[in-house]
Amino acid sequence: MEREVIAIWKVRASETERVLGLLPALAAQTRGEEGNIFYSVYRSETDPNEFILHECYADEHAADAHRKSDHYQNIVVAEIIPHLESRTVTVVKKLL
Repeated sequence: MEREVIAIWKVRASETERVLGLLPALAAQTRGEEGNIFYSVYRSETDPNEFILHECYADEHAADAHRKSDHYQNIVVAEIIPHLESRTVTVVKKLL
């Protein structure tokens, strides 16, 4: 069963440009993962420091492999999360 995730990152204003610079590599490497169906990154039109990530994986195993990947650990865990004001991650199931 597919695993679909929506993450909302509120970045500290002083770190927004830095995070923007990391997102292309994160997206490219994630999209290349086995089991990744899509990985989309959005920026809020009303808050330039808010990013929404919409991710879909073939199954829970693929989603778990993503979280354990070197690029996730090196980019998200080490370089992005420390500069966030808040972070929510929600697993969703498509209804319609």
